[in-house]
Amino acid sequence: MPTPQRVRQGMTLGLVFGAVLFAGAASGAWGEPDGSSRAPSSSEGPPPADLAGADLTPQQARQLVGDSGDRWAAYLSPQQYADLTGGRYAGVGLNVDREAGGPTLVAEVVPGSPAARAGIEPGQRLVTVDGAPAEQLPVTELVSRLRGGPAGSTVAVDVRDGDGPVRELTLTRAELSTREVEVEHPAPGVARIAVHAFTEGVAEQVRAAEAGSRGVVLDLRGNSGGLVGEAVDTASVFLDGGPVASYQVHGEHRELTAAPGGDTAVPLVVLVDGGTMSAAELLAGALQDRSRAVLVGSRTFGKGTVQQPSRLADGSVLELTVGRYQTPAGRSPDGTGVQPDVPAAGEDPQALALKVLDGLSGSAPGATGTPAAPAAPAAEAACRARPPPGRRGLRGR
Repeated sequence: MPTPQRVRQGMTLGLVFGAVLFAGAASGAWGEPDGSSRAPSSSEGPPPADLAGADLTPQQARQLVGDSGDRWAAYLSPQQYADLTGGRYAGVGLNVDREAGGPTLVAEVVPGSPAARAGIEPGQRLVTVDGAPAEQLPVTELVSRLRGGPAGSTVAVDVRDGDGPVRELTLTRAELSTREVEVEHPAPGVARIAVHAFTEGVAEQVRAAEAGSRGVVLDLRGNSGGLVGEAVDTASVFLDGGPVASYQVHGEHRELTAAPGGDTAVPLVVLVDGGTMSAAELLAGALQDRSRAVLVGSRTFGKGTVQQPSRLADGSVLELTVGRYQTPAGRSPDGTGVQPDVPAAGEDPQALALKVLDGLSGSAPGATGTPAAPAAPAAEAACRARPPPGRRGLRGR
C-alpha cells in the first residue's frame, strides 16, 4: 500500500515507552511486550538517522538519556535493535500492570514463554526484578531489566500469589514471536480486530481482516503504540485520504496523511482504554476527529510525544523526544488522553461496542441478537458534534 510522500519523507517515528520498547500497556500500566517493533519499512521513512554526535560511546548515550529529563528517551544496544528489526524479541513473556501507588501485578503471561513455564500467572505480584523492588523501578528500567539481554541470558524475579510466600525464580530469556493482530467474528459479517501494537505489516493484516465485513470493531485496548507509519497506514484502511496527525520538529510543521481509497462506508467502532497510548491514540484521535468512528470505552493513556531514533557509530540507537503531535482537529492527547464518545461506565466495553455498531449499521437484530441499543443515537450525535474533515486547519510541509 503506498504511503503519502509526506510520510515517506518524514523521520521514522516511535510513539511508545522508550520509543521502540513496546511496553504492553494496561490501565495506567506498562510492562514487557507481547511483541516488538520491526525495522521501519521503506514506506515509513529511512532507518535511524546518524546522530550529529555519532562518536558518542554507549556509556555517554546512556548518560545522556539519564540526564535528559526525557521520560520517553531510550538507548538500544545493537543487539536490542537487531532483535527489534528481526520481528522477534528476547524476553520472559510478562506483561505487568501497576496502578498509581499500588503493587506491580502480572497482567498477562505469554503462552509457552519462560514465565509461563515457571508457573507465573496473571494477578500475581511482581515483587523484585534482579533484586530491585519492582515498585521503585521507573518504567524504562523495569523493561530494561526484563529484556536486558539476549536469548539464553537470565533474570531473577520474585513473585507472590496473594498473601502466599514469595517465590524466587530465575527465568532464562528466549526469543518470542510478535503477536500484534487477533481477529474474531462475534456475529456474522462483524469483525473484531484487536491490534496490540503497531509493528511492520499490521496495517495490511487489518485491511485483510476488514475486507467484506458489514461492521468492524477495532480494539485498541492495551495497545502500547509503535511505528507511526503503520498507524497511519491503518487509518488509510478506513479513510479516503486526508490528515491523520501533525507534529512539529524544530519549529517545522509536518503532516501525516492517509492514502486515498480506504473503506469509508463500513460502520466502525473503536475500543479504547487507559492502556491505549501513543500511536494508538494518534489513530483513535484521527478517526474520531474525522467523524469516521465512534470511540467506546474509557479515556486513553495520554502520551502524545514523538521520538526520533538516531544511530550511533557502533550501531546502537538513541531516541529522544523531539515534539508533540496533534490530531486533525488540533488536539494534543499528551497528558490528557482521548475521551471516548460513549463511556463504558461499568458496562462490558465489548458488548457496548457491539450495541453501538448495531445502531450505526441500522440493523434490526444486530451483533448482540437484540434491537439496536439506545447508545446508538448518542453515538451518532457525538459524531455530528465533531467538526467536519474540512475544518482541520492543518498546513502542509
